[in-house]
Amino acid sequence: MTKLILSTGNIVSGGPSIIRKSGAYRSNLELTHSLRSSFLAAQQDYAADAYSASSSDSDNAASTNGSGSANGNGFHYSASAWTAHEGGVLYVPRIDWSLAGLQEEPAQYDITAKLFFLATAPVSKRAQYAKEALDLVLKELRVPSVDLLVASFPGMSFDGDCEWEADKLNATQGDDEEEAATWPAVEELYRQGLVKRLGIAEFGSEKLARFLKRVQLRPAVNQINIKNCCNVPPPLVKLAKEQGIDLLVHSDCTDILSRGTLRELLGQGPRGAGVLADSDSGGNGLQGDLAPQWVVKYTAVVRDRGVIENKGYFAGAGLAEV
Repeated sequence: MTKLILSTGNIVSGGPSIIRKSGAYRSNLELTHSLRSSFLAAQQDYAADAYSASSSDSDNAASTNGSGSANGNGFHYSASAWTAHEGGVLYVPRIDWSLAGLQEEPAQYDITAKLFFLATAPVSKRAQYAKEALDLVLKELRVPSVDLLVASFPGMSFDGDCEWEADKLNATQGDDEEEAATWPAVEELYRQGLVKRLGIAEFGSEKLARFLKRVQLRPAVNQINIKNCCNVPPPLVKLAKEQGIDLLVHSDCTDILSRGTLRELLGQGPRGAGVLADSDSGGNGLQGDLAPQWVVKYTAVVRDRGVIENKGYFAGAGLAEV
């Protein structure tokens, strides 16, 4: 099993990683567009010595150095030039950790991390995934802890023709057993002092009531997406107030990174990064069954000014050789 870590870098710093789209805002679009921008920027930055105009020399270089990807201008980039193997992990793209960190002291920021557990990964590995994801955020921002860590579970949404219907449908979604089994891993990060507050996402009134009965450390925050509803359901407002839980709204997409999307991002297609071999024809690149494991979104807001200084994503995946 090969471990892959994908990263976007700071997508508020300017340049092609800034994504502005009309209409409804969906974070899966933000993630995929930002990853593509990150891959392209890394190819241009790191692969200057690894590409040449399309020729036999270029083809030989690509096949010798690993998988290559075309940038649409007749050039080919060797993936080995802009990715990096470190400690058994393949970083796509490679990360220059010397550039990590915030501009001011950590105390000047409100830092939130939202961890998306994915349906394509085993529940038994979620403790490992949570630690992996948070460690990368802390290393990227050079901070000892985050202010809030929100856990987002697969199969959860808050959709309906009205808030009452959304709350009713939500009660049947997700998996109570898996969510309760995962929570101790998140609690442990809090006990280690790596997280100051814990949160959950997409829990309606019934789901939240059941969840609270099964956990030791209660979440301080519940995020819900009400873009398809009118208001927050009154039963949820009442329960959250009674339990001292802050209700926040968000615009994240819960189906944030599917298996097919990830393979397209890393594959040999016209918009792919050329890291993976074609599943049908093989050729250059890594071969195997690719499964997304987790995604973490992090945001650092300057407290005094309310300005987002740093925002980005990491994603973890496993590639099982076939």
